[in-house]
Amino acid sequence: MKSKPSFKEKSRYKFDNLMSKGPSAMIGLLGLLSLITVIIAGFVYWGFRLTSDGEEPMNVFEGFWQGLMRAMDPGTVAGDVDWVFRLFGFVITLSGIFILSTLIGILGSGIESKLDELRKGKSKVLESNHTLILGWSSKIFTIISELVIAGENQKKPRIVILSEMDKVEMEDLIREKIPNMGNMKVICRTGCPNDLDSLAMVNPHAAKSIIILSPVVGNADSQAIKTILAITNNPKRKEGAYHIVSEIKDFKNYEVAKMVGEDEVEIILTDDVFARIMVQTSRQSGLSLVYQELMDYDGDEMYFGYEPKLIGKTFSDAIFAYEKSSVMGLQFANGEVVINPLMDYVIKEGDQVITVTEDDDTMIVSNKTDYSINYDAIQNKEEAPAGPEKTLILGWNLRGPILIRELDKYVADESYIKIVSDYAFAEEEFENMRKVLKNTKIDFEIGDITSRQVIDNLDVTSYENVQVLCYDEKLDIQEADALTLITLLHLRRVSADKDIDMKIVSEMLDYRNRDLAAVTKVDDFIVSDKLISLLMAQVSENKHLMRAFEDLLRSEGSEIYLKPAENYVKLNTKVNFYTLLESARQKQQVAIGYKIASLSHDSEQGFGVVVNPDKNEIVEFAKEDKLIVLAED
Repeated sequence: MKSKPSFKEKSRYKFDNLMSKGPSAMIGLLGLLSLITVIIAGFVYWGFRLTSDGEEPMNVFEGFWQGLMRAMDPGTVAGDVDWVFRLFGFVITLSGIFILSTLIGILGSGIESKLDELRKGKSKVLESNHTLILGWSSKIFTIISELVIAGENQKKPRIVILSEMDKVEMEDLIREKIPNMGNMKVICRTGCPNDLDSLAMVNPHAAKSIIILSPVVGNADSQAIKTILAITNNPKRKEGAYHIVSEIKDFKNYEVAKMVGEDEVEIILTDDVFARIMVQTSRQSGLSLVYQELMDYDGDEMYFGYEPKLIGKTFSDAIFAYEKSSVMGLQFANGEVVINPLMDYVIKEGDQVITVTEDDDTMIVSNKTDYSINYDAIQNKEEAPAGPEKTLILGWNLRGPILIRELDKYVADESYIKIVSDYAFAEEEFENMRKVLKNTKIDFEIGDITSRQVIDNLDVTSYENVQVLCYDEKLDIQEADALTLITLLHLRRVSADKDIDMKIVSEMLDYRNRDLAAVTKVDDFIVSDKLISLLMAQVSENKHLMRAFEDLLRSEGSEIYLKPAENYVKLNTKVNFYTLLESARQKQQVAIGYKIASLSHDSEQGFGVVVNPDKNEIVEFAKEDKLIVLAED
């Protein structure tokens, strides 16, 4: 038979439970002991008429005060005279020292614990209308830099970051990489992005936009999908729609992510975007710089704007309506985005104009009616049909098949692709690639792409364009980038030795290594995570931009082309940009800039590429110069 617990055991158990409640319970207990001590002292002073020599007896309230003073200040007893008075005051003082020293220790420990908690980033964020970034990768520095620029004309812009990384480490890295934050404030918190309790800390329901970054390690897509699910299916979710931007690497996970997020999430298929940009930029000299201009906030970028003055006018009228902005397309009232719609389309109520301009406040319709178009300078030359193209692919990764399929959509029949890699293709894998190609024949050769002898034996200058892929599946990021850098150096040496401008497009996994592979000419372009970062930052500010970039990057519809200027105007003739607009309009195209061939190696002049020029500016074209247009082919 079990014995009942003793009074001592019960008391000890209750005391232990009280202490386990933390500093607040301990402070409360000590406060109660202090109050009891002061009350007892007050009644003793009053009841026993204890006074110092020659003083009047105390009333009860004076007794309380004397007890409190002796408990708080040990020096108070120094002035006492009567020994009974002294001894009782000494007892009260000892009790006060014990209680107060314990209280100070607990307070110090509690404050230190709270500071540790704050350093760990566990406190709740009370911001609203902020940009929330969930996760951490190398893309975050570019995203923050772009949002800093975008927030320059905003009042109190805020970025909140939730990542499993230590809060202090995140803050130190951001300060190191982005020393000038302008008026932007960045708040970091530590936690799991797909955990509901962690998400509650960063107030996702009040955020104006949410960016989800894929983790560097593990199954990136599944983690991104779980994070989308944690936001959209949150029991405490807001009533309105979220604005979420998330990256997904594998196309097979796209449908799942879209099903989870529906219209609330904009999915960026990173591998697909990589492949499309590599294909388009490798085939057209200078196109890479146009995409960079459109995707970053430094310079001119795409903006949407509602313009009542254009309602009832045609799209053809709209492209002449702005002096400092270049019209690219329209967003219809139903949300559909079309780049370069039909020229005779009549703009309706609710339609928005898509322009390339310096900022949203520079989208100003001019009152100009005389455009000084030089009709005598306009000529309509037909571009010779493109013949078969030869492409050399050095290296291999999972994006290779996507790249080849995308390239096949653009090239003429009987084009040729040669793959050189130390990756050993299975015959079945190679045959599966061949089956989906309509215009291209592919060949494969095993070789070390970092070997000078292999590069020399390939006759690389005989190919219209060269693409270098990273070995990111078999090597770590730094080692893969190192091999890419070596291959680029070999290619540039060949280009310099033979004095031939080769179209070289390469991947770079770590944005920091991009600076090591400095671009030397307009045809030398490096595709890195920075492009994905720029795109995510843009779409986080305006979700409809995703539709515009999707339209530009796909083979159907209108894309950006750099076409010979002589197909539009007479060479060596001074014309304004309105004249170029008119010439392009007659071909159902929209002109948005030009490229001067003589400046192709001048980085200070943007390699000769000008996007969104002042339409009153006078320009004169030579033989190799190009006009940048939006066209279907």
